Amino acid sequence: MFKHYFEQVENVAIWPIISLTIFFVFFIGLTIYVMKINKGHIQHMEKMPLVQDQEGFNSIIDSKNQNHG
Repeated sequence: MFKHYFEQVENVAIWPIISLTIFFVFFIGLTIYVMKINKGHIQHMEKMPLVQDQEGFNSIIDSKNQNHG
């Protein structure tokens, strides 16, 4: 069904090449970004959810202790 529509489009063969090029440039750019990112920032970010959960947990415990004490 779609084959008929694609046959009507001029220069339809260029679109797969453009798509592959965009994907390749994005993938290489992302790889370079990951290699050059500050490792200290990564370690800080990976601990953040745990620290925030712990802070939230401590505030819940503190509020319960204040209500009972």
